Amino acid sequence: MKKSLIQLHIAVLLWGFTGVLGKAITLSAPVLVWYRMLLTALLLFFIISYRKQWIKIEKAHLKKMAWVGILMGLHWVAFYAAIKFSNASIALVCLSTASIFTSLLDHLFNKTKRDNIELFLGLLAIVGVYCIYQFQLSFGLGILFGVIAAILSAVFTVINKKVAGIYPARTTVFYEMGIGILLLTCLMPFAFYVTPEMSLIPQEYDWIWLLILSLCCTVWAQSLAVTALSKLSSFTVTLSVNMEPVYGILLAFLFFNENKELHPGFYIGMGLILLTVIIQVVRIIYQHKKEIIPN
Repeated sequence: MKKSLIQLHIAVLLWGFTGVLGKAITLSAPVLVWYRMLLTALLLFFIISYRKQWIKIEKAHLKKMAWVGILMGLHWVAFYAAIKFSNASIALVCLSTASIFTSLLDHLFNKTKRDNIELFLGLLAIVGVYCIYQFQLSFGLGILFGVIAAILSAVFTVINKKVAGIYPARTTVFYEMGIGILLLTCLMPFAFYVTPEMSLIPQEYDWIWLLILSLCCTVWAQSLAVTALSKLSSFTVTLSVNMEPVYGILLAFLFFNENKELHPGFYIGMGLILLTVIIQVVRIIYQHKKEIIPN
């Protein structure tokens, strides 16, 4: 159990590094994501081939994976665009609203019972984002992309629930990455038309950061999380993953001194958003205890 918890928190810490690496890489958001998905798909292809783990995917499930891959690609583009137009801290705080959006969208997609408390928490998170925007007007476009990234993350998380666990995680991610690459390849001419100065060739240390992003923050982190999940409850995993934005913001403060760029209003907004996450965590703990000790 202890080893699994350590593995899970290493995975969450590695995911927290994605914001720092996104700022360090000089490529624009669409090109950065294209390389990340391509390198991840290639690494997974070699791992699956070496271990002879190829299995047949049903057409209905492949269709859902396709949607997840498309939405994941767009999510990453929006997330890295948020970093480029603001900074990693603001992008990660906006992204932390994804869990609230997931709860709201789960009700719409899966026809679950409406939860008025979750609706209130969603509104409170939006107020938090507005506070950040109000005091960081120069980062307005980055905040917008951050919220879009959170909504897209919520949508593909809800869809991914329907195929998660049916196939090995590496196989699922390989197909999602492959389909995401196809989408971005099709959209690349449009991206170059909008920003003709956009570079396609990584500069200086970009290759190193891209390899770390793909190998460590995607393939390795996912493997650690999947291994830990086999020993831990989904409840424990959910609580741990909520630490990702916290790790990411602390790393951004450490590597880029972003705390010097931020207005006090940022901390007010972040406090409101973290409050929604804490309340949601407390509710999960309460529901978990009720399941263990029924009335």
